[in-house]
Amino acid sequence: MRKKAKTDMDYVKLFASKLREDNSLFKQQKKLIESQLHSSRELFRKRFGTGKNFKKNARAYLRKIGLI
Repeated sequence: MRKKAKTDMDYVKLFASKLREDNSLFKQQKKLIESQLHSSRELFRKRFGTGKNFKKNARAYLRKIGLI
């Protein structure tokens, strides 16, 4: 007997049902997302600077790699 492959939506539904059962998963997910946002912010700030320098440096980088 072959099992049906799980789709992304299947995992979303599973996670949503688990959240209803255990609210601590929400806190864990929120902490993970906040950590990812902080890491991304730091990565881009270190790579491109801040303020007007950020825009200037980011555009120069995008031109260099051919995205603009």
